[in-house]
Amino acid sequence: MKIYATENIRNIALLGHGNSGKTTLAEAMAYVSGLTKRQGNVADGNTISDFDKEEIKRKISISASLIPIEWKNNKFNILDTPGYFDFAGEAKQAVRVADSAIIVINGKSGVEVGTEKAWEYAEEMNVAKMIYVSGMDDEHANLSKVLEQLKEIFGKSIAPIQVPIYENEKFVGFVNVAKMEARRFVNNKVETAPIPEGMDDLIAPAREMILEAVAETDEVLMEKYFNGEEFTLEEIQEAIHKGVMERTLVPVLCGDSIKTTGVTVLLNAIEKYLPNPVEENPTVKATDLATKEEIDVACDPKDPVSTFVFKTIVDPYVGRISLFRVYSGTIKKEAALYNSRQGNTEKITRLYTLSGKEQVEVDELHAGDIGAFVKLENVKVGDTLCSEKRKVRFKGVDYPESLAYRAIKPKSKGDEDKIGAGLARLMEEDPTIKLVLDKENRQELLYGVGGQHLEIIVSKLASKYNVQVELANPKIPYRETIRKKVQVQGRHKKQSGGHGQFGDVIMVFEPSGNQEVPFEFFEEVFGGSVPKNYFPAVEKGLEESVQTGILAGYPVVGIKATLIDGSYHPVDSSEMAFKIATTIAFKEAMKQANPVLLEPIAKVKVTVPDEYMGDIMGDMTKRRGRILGMTPVKGKQEVEAEVPYAELYEYSTDLRSMTQGRGLYTLAFERYQEAPKEVQDKVIQEREKEKGKE
Repeated sequence: MKIYATENIRNIALLGHGNSGKTTLAEAMAYVSGLTKRQGNVADGNTISDFDKEEIKRKISISASLIPIEWKNNKFNILDTPGYFDFAGEAKQAVRVADSAIIVINGKSGVEVGTEKAWEYAEEMNVAKMIYVSGMDDEHANLSKVLEQLKEIFGKSIAPIQVPIYENEKFVGFVNVAKMEARRFVNNKVETAPIPEGMDDLIAPAREMILEAVAETDEVLMEKYFNGEEFTLEEIQEAIHKGVMERTLVPVLCGDSIKTTGVTVLLNAIEKYLPNPVEENPTVKATDLATKEEIDVACDPKDPVSTFVFKTIVDPYVGRISLFRVYSGTIKKEAALYNSRQGNTEKITRLYTLSGKEQVEVDELHAGDIGAFVKLENVKVGDTLCSEKRKVRFKGVDYPESLAYRAIKPKSKGDEDKIGAGLARLMEEDPTIKLVLDKENRQELLYGVGGQHLEIIVSKLASKYNVQVELANPKIPYRETIRKKVQVQGRHKKQSGGHGQFGDVIMVFEPSGNQEVPFEFFEEVFGGSVPKNYFPAVEKGLEESVQTGILAGYPVVGIKATLIDGSYHPVDSSEMAFKIATTIAFKEAMKQANPVLLEPIAKVKVTVPDEYMGDIMGDMTKRRGRILGMTPVKGKQEVEAEVPYAELYEYSTDLRSMTQGRGLYTLAFERYQEAPKEVQDKVIQEREKEKGKE
C-alpha cells in the first residue's frame, strides 16, 4: 500500500443499529474500490471485518475492525463497529480516533435505538456525520419515511442528497437533489439519465430539506433563500462541506450494499464532503509530561511523532497487535518511541496497516493515518507512544460502565489458573471486561457491559483457551448486627494439670450506630478486676468474633462493646484465655441482642425518555426500590432510587428490554440496611443448605 499525505486521508467510523448493514457496506466499499476481487457477505461468514470465530458463528460484529480503502488517490480508513449495545466499547474506540462517522440505517427498519446511540457517540466525540440508508432494493424500504424520522429526531441539519428511482420494484438509480439530475445503475456503473416523470412529489420535499439545510450554513445563503433565489451547484456543494465541518449539516445518501448500487456515489461523497485529519483536528489536546500542562499537538507530519493506541488484538499466530492513530509527525520503521505510561522506550521494527485480520506492511505513516504495531508486549489500549523530543500523553477512551456481572467458576477442578490466563488475554483486547475477587464469599466475579457480552466471554474462553466455565448469580455480601443493648458474661476455665486457663469478662454490647466499622471497643473497668495488659486480648477476641455472625455466618458490623468487669487468676490467666472468654461473651450477646441480617443497598440513577417513566417506576417498586427523586436531563428523565443489590442481578438486561435500549443507569454502594424478615429467613435457609453440602 502506498504512503498517503495527511490531506488525502479520511478516518471514518461506521456506526448504527445492529444488523443495519455496516459490515455489508464495508465489504461493498472494499469490493468497489478494488481492495477485494470477490464480495463477501455476513451470512457466509467471509467478510473482511467479521473474522473472529464468534462473529462468524453469530453473524454479528463483536469487535471494531479496520479496512483501509484506496479511492482516487485518497485513503479511507474505514472502522467497522458493532451495533449491539453490549459491544459499545468497541464503537467508542473507533469514534475516539475517527474524524467522521457514517451512520448506517436500514431502509426498511428506519431509525432505531442504535441509530440514536450512534448519533450520541458522534456528538459526544464531536465528529462530522453522514448518513447512509442501506437496503434500498428491499420492496419495503422507504426513504421518505426515514427522512421524516431523521428530521423529527435530529432536526434541520438533515440534508438528503438523493431520491431513489424504482422500476418494477427494483432500485435502479437516484435523483441527485443537489444537481437535480438523475443517475442510473448500468452494469455496475452510474450513468446520467433524465429524471423520470411523476417524481416531483418525492423530489420537492427532499430538495426543500437540502436547501433549508444549506441556507442554515451561511447568512448570505439564508438571505438568498428567503428571497427565492436559486443556489448554484458550487454554492450547494461548498455549503454541504462547510455544514458538515461545522456540524450544522448531515448529508443523507442511499444505496443497496449487497448489489453495490450507490456505493461508488458514497465513496465520491466521502472524498468531497467529509473532512481530512488536518481539517477536522488541526490540533488536539495532550498533557506535556515535562510541564504537566495541557498543550496543543498539531496534525503536522513534520512535527515530533505522537501516536495513540486505541485497540489491541491478540492474534494466536502473530501475537499482540496494537492499532494506533498518528496524531503528529511521520512514523517510520526502526523508530524508537517513548511509552508515556510505562516510562520506557519501545523499539518499532516494522509498521503495518490492517485490512481486517491481514497485516499489510508499510514503510511509514503520516500524521492523521491509522496503523498497527506488532509484538509490543508492554503496550496497552490507551497508551501514548511518542518521540523523546516531546513527551506527551493523550486522553484515553471513555468506555461504558460494566454493570452486568456473574460469579464465574470452572466446570473442572484445577482450571482456575486457565481461567485467569484466558481472561487476562481477553481483557487486553476488551477493557470493558473486569474480573473481581470477592474474598468474603470466596468467588470470582466477571463483569461485562451486558448479558450477551458475558455469554460471548464464556464462549471465547472455551474456543480460544480450552477452558469450560459456568456463570451463576453472585452471592450477596450480607452483614449481621444487633438491635438492642445487653449485658453478658464470658467465662473460660480449663484445668488440665499444671497451669490452667482462666479468663472472665463482663461486657455490654449495643448497637454503635456506625455500620461502616465492625465494632468499637471501650473499657470501663474499675478496681483492676481485669488487668490492663489483658485489654488487647479482649479486643483481639472481638476482632476475630465479628468475622462470623450467628444467623448465617456473615460478618458482623455496627457493634459497640464495652468491658465493664470480670476477674482473673494470678497464675492461670493469659491473653489466650481472655480472648476465648471474649468470644464466648460475643456469641451470647448475639443471641440475646435481637440479631438481624443487613442487606447492601445501591443508589441507582436511571436515565430514560419520558415515555418509559411508568415502566421504570413500576419495576423499581417490584425490586423493593425506594424512589428518591426525578430530574430532567437533556430531554430525558433521571430517576434516582435506592435498591437492594439482591434485586439488581438482571437489571442491565431488563432495563434494555423495558426501554428498547434507550435507558442508561449507574449504581454505587450506598449503605447497609435491615432486610425484610422474609428475605432474612430465605438467606438463612440457603446458608444452612450450603453448610449441609460442605
